[in-house]
Amino acid sequence: MEVKNCFHCGLDLQKEDQIVFDEKVFCCNGCKTVYEIFSQNDMICYYDFEKSPGATPLDISGKYDFLDNESIVAKLLEFQEDSAAIVSLNIPHIHCSSCIWILENLQKLQEGISTSQVNFPQKKVRITYNPEVVSLKKIVHLLSSIGYEPYISLENYETGKNNVDRSLTYKLGLAFFCFGNIMLLSFPEYFEVKEFWLDTYKPFFRWLIFALSLPSFLYSASGYYVSAYKSIKSGLLNIDIPIALGIIIFFIRSTFDIIMDYGSGFFDSLTGLIFFMLLGKMFQIKTYSFLSFERDFKSYFPIAITRINTDFSEESVPIYDVEKGNRLLIRNQELIPVDGILISDKAEIDYSFVTGEAIPIAKKSGDKLFAGGKQIGKVIEMEVLHSVSQSYLTQLWSNDVFQKNVEQKHKSITDKVSHYFTPILLLIAFAGFGYWIFIDANIAFNVFTAVLIVACPCALALTAPFTMGNVLRILGKKKFYLKNALVIEQLAQVDTIVFDKTGTITTNKKSNISYEGITLSEDDLLVLKNVLRASNHPLSRMLYDFLPECKRILINDFEEITGKGIQAIVDGKQIKFGSADFVGKIEDNSIQQTSVHVKMNEVYLGKYIFNNQYREGLAELFEQLSVHYKIKVLSGDNEGERELLENILPKDTELIFNQKPEQKLEFIKKIQEEGSNVMMVGDGLNDAGALAQSNVGISISENVNVFSPACDAILDANEFKKLNYFLKLSQKSITTIKMSFALSILYNIVGLSFAITGNLLPLVAAIIMPLSTVTIVSFVTIVSNFYAKRLK
Repeated sequence: MEVKNCFHCGLDLQKEDQIVFDEKVFCCNGCKTVYEIFSQNDMICYYDFEKSPGATPLDISGKYDFLDNESIVAKLLEFQEDSAAIVSLNIPHIHCSSCIWILENLQKLQEGISTSQVNFPQKKVRITYNPEVVSLKKIVHLLSSIGYEPYISLENYETGKNNVDRSLTYKLGLAFFCFGNIMLLSFPEYFEVKEFWLDTYKPFFRWLIFALSLPSFLYSASGYYVSAYKSIKSGLLNIDIPIALGIIIFFIRSTFDIIMDYGSGFFDSLTGLIFFMLLGKMFQIKTYSFLSFERDFKSYFPIAITRINTDFSEESVPIYDVEKGNRLLIRNQELIPVDGILISDKAEIDYSFVTGEAIPIAKKSGDKLFAGGKQIGKVIEMEVLHSVSQSYLTQLWSNDVFQKNVEQKHKSITDKVSHYFTPILLLIAFAGFGYWIFIDANIAFNVFTAVLIVACPCALALTAPFTMGNVLRILGKKKFYLKNALVIEQLAQVDTIVFDKTGTITTNKKSNISYEGITLSEDDLLVLKNVLRASNHPLSRMLYDFLPECKRILINDFEEITGKGIQAIVDGKQIKFGSADFVGKIEDNSIQQTSVHVKMNEVYLGKYIFNNQYREGLAELFEQLSVHYKIKVLSGDNEGERELLENILPKDTELIFNQKPEQKLEFIKKIQEEGSNVMMVGDGLNDAGALAQSNVGISISENVNVFSPACDAILDANEFKKLNYFLKLSQKSITTIKMSFALSILYNIVGLSFAITGNLLPLVAAIIMPLSTVTIVSFVTIVSNFYAKRLK
């Protein structure tokens, strides 16, 4: 009888069970319906990635009726506004590239879904949708109808419990049990003791050993078989193929020995091999978990927020100190770090960090504010509902909206090596077996298995991530916080460094401020102080600290125009702060100063003059950097301090003044087009465009509350003088990777030379394999720590 496979799910079918549609065979109407859905939406290429990748959709009638309850839906959602909501759903069936493709194109199947992003290792999909157009229930039904029914457990969402996959632990424990008992039962065979009862029951003990090996062979090693099968099916050769092949050959050979009464076989070595390989895998997973991007929040984000105390005083505190019930002050362009309730009368919130949509959402007093929103306009106050969520802010900083399209070179090197490694390894194994089989069959099988096991490229594959991970940790301890490991590689390639002036090479904490103009009354100072309270510009913060303390008054209207100044309305008075051009003052060009001009009710009052204090160690830092890098300074200020800067900085430093934010961006783009690899160092405020355009953007943090996802790294202002050290350490990390690659290749050459000559038992090879991983991890850790201490 003819047997065919379902085109959608791959199930074997007898002829009488087949449903034919569009010249294709399906096992049921469910699979046929999924195919029709994809066909109608021009998504048939789903089947091009994998053969029969789908799952049979199940009947879910009434199963998700609880999603009609808004209070339950609110617990499942990460974010919710009128026209935007975000939910992360567990999809157990995610298993291949077809799954990823279809789940990241849900917007083609359902109107109202804007984006969907798959997290393959965690089998999750994060969906952003418009709740006014489509409900969560409808999305769940859509996923179920195409064979990707989500697993929704309200207990997990309410208690924060996670389902931990312990299958590897179970496999490891079972492999150890089998290995230990088989070793004990094999002792008489090793010593060849001639004793009546041992000789009488020898066949029994051999078959008992065979029985004990089966759980290890069939269950503990099953992951290698599945991985190898999927690899062969997809036309790729991964490292699990030779391992699975070695285990199977070992088992067949040992079983053959028992059947033919040649001996007890190699079941002790086989189960030992499986145990030590699983032990190595466990070690890798445990070590990888330390490299997870969900790092300790306290040492990761140097972001502060202004908290209003019970006595109405304001203090800047790290956001991990924020607790439920605290009252926070959020200035213009600041990120809302926690969920809370708006206390001020109204606010405009930009949720583009979360949704990608830049349209501000109007909020009124009593409305809920979600973490990740950016405050636009006048200063607001809010009450905290939950303490800060580290994973949520980490997710925001890692969002694809803010990622640069950087080629992951160290990954491609590893992939390239692994791609050629497996076929070469198989060739060596079969060549060695072919040579020894005519000399000694036992040695031939040992050589074949030892070659497949000892030459594992795991150490090769671990080199780059462990080196980068350790350097990330070192830099984090020194208060230089990188978005991801790729930034290290980009830092190592930099040849041109562009610095912003105000707030970057100058410090916001120290400045000699003087006032020239009409004498200001107490009421005028009161108005000016309250307007400045809402701004985050470095000059605004310095001037705010300079003006005398006063009571708070209501600001009716507030707008901060990037690169120009502030305009606001307070008690009917129109206030303008900023550059001379912004307030309409014609300034004497012969007098170049850093200043902020003040205009009230169309009357020019005067200006505050800033004599900037440059950062400690600035001259020495620029002297060090100028040896290897081209140095340029961009500033939005006038040329008042050109002569001072020319005396401080190296002679070949290029100084460019009067630059607007868009001009800074164009300047970066121009020198990149000339072939330069540019690092931009700014304060994260007016430099957002230039930071995003540069190859590496570094934001200086000095009691600054603004969260800047446009940058690749955040540097604590107190560590500014160590910038050259960080660049040199990045270069040395690439050197460490190359050294580790060489060590891994050398290990494989030595291991193969012993294996192919028959001088390496498979069990020893299995023990050596995880040891090689330990060696590589230890090597990169020691070397990167050595460079971190040695460099200055």
